[in-house]
Amino acid sequence: MTFTKATAFNADQQEIAKLAKVLAHPARVAILQHLAQTKSCISGDIAQELPLSRTTVSQHLQELKSAGLIKGEIAGLTVCYCIDAEAFAHAKAVVEQFLASITSCCSDSDC
Repeated sequence: MTFTKATAFNADQQEIAKLAKVLAHPARVAILQHLAQTKSCISGDIAQELPLSRTTVSQHLQELKSAGLIKGEIAGLTVCYCIDAEAFAHAKAVVEQFLASITSCCSDSDC
């Protein structure tokens, strides 16, 4: 039987890893940038902005939504997506704190 080792890491480490994983695909980065510029849009509009099929864009939107970085509301036959400002601010703070903790421990003379 296989066991996950994720429980060997604390909640902060797991949260940072989850954010890094969802941001590790350039299509998801492009989607977030597009949503930030347009403030909101429907999934079809996003697919027109990227060199990907509508189905692939939809899958990336689901990953971003599962991670809590975006939210979507059904409007008829389309879904209007936008960045979840509160969740995004939290993610930004978590990453900034992580990077600051690494930076504060290192100096050029250490290596």
